[in-house]
Amino acid sequence: MAPPKVIVFGPTGGVGSVTALTAQQRGAKVVLAMRDTQKPIPGLSPAQEQDGGFERVQADLTKPETIEAAVTQTGAKRAFVYLAFGAPDHMRAAITALKTAGIEFVVFLSSTSVQGRGDDLRRYTPADFIPWQHAQVELVLEELFGPDGFAAVRPAYFASNLFTYKKAIAAGGPVKMPYPEAKFDYIAPEDIGRVSGTVLVDGPQAVAGGKNVIHLTGPQLLPQGDVIVMIGKALGKDLKVEKISDDEEAVKFLTEAQHVPEIIAKQLVQGFKAVAGGQEVLPAGFMEEAVANAEKYGRRPATKVQEWVEANKDKFAA
Repeated sequence: MAPPKVIVFGPTGGVGSVTALTAQQRGAKVVLAMRDTQKPIPGLSPAQEQDGGFERVQADLTKPETIEAAVTQTGAKRAFVYLAFGAPDHMRAAITALKTAGIEFVVFLSSTSVQGRGDDLRRYTPADFIPWQHAQVELVLEELFGPDGFAAVRPAYFASNLFTYKKAIAAGGPVKMPYPEAKFDYIAPEDIGRVSGTVLVDGPQAVAGGKNVIHLTGPQLLPQGDVIVMIGKALGKDLKVEKISDDEEAVKFLTEAQHVPEIIAKQLVQGFKAVAGGQEVLPAGFMEEAVANAEKYGRRPATKVQEWVEANKDKFAA
């Protein structure tokens, strides 16, 4: 059977770029769907892009007409998509456009804050903003594509969230943050991309038997403050961490200094607070399975945070 033609939305992102590269390395013909087709793609030089047979096309997940045109024009049969925050219809129009144009299988970058599947996802309310937004898209995908027609890749806490503190780290500190004692798993975006690209190429056979939900985590739970110190050591700096003790101040910091939408900032701060107070980050046994998924689907062991920091230390120094 000939390798599939796939379309990857958001290929300039940390996950999307690796998804596209992985799919190409696994034999797929890859279309890069971009709002701005002139933007460079991380890890992909113009020469590599040409040699790899990549194709660029203009498309925007918030504009369904561009989605349908891009898929129809390229003849792609499988698609990688992410959550377009703020879509009033939970991406129904965008997903319908994929279906109408001929997409047969979708890989959706969801969130491990979503637990369960099917009707169980309807328990989320707008107050649970992050899982609610992702769950609504999963429900639309199941309705339009069926349980065997899509995969929900649900990563936990991105290691790249540490770039939130890049400016303070580059300046030598102090690094201010809410709840530095809160522990997270720091999954590498590259691991998420490798899993997504592999599942995109393998298609329905990758999710056979009702396994269309793929949770992913990094292999370690470490306090935020400790990881900042780790980054400092990689850069030869003695970084100091200062706790933002007031929750309102923490929300303001995330919204003003880090440009996080307020509704998300509030939920993040409350999440940090709960974890720091002893709430389980992940259910018992969950992390073992999620870490194993990184190797099962991504074809290599999950990246440790120390490895990710070392590979990305130059980005913190700039």
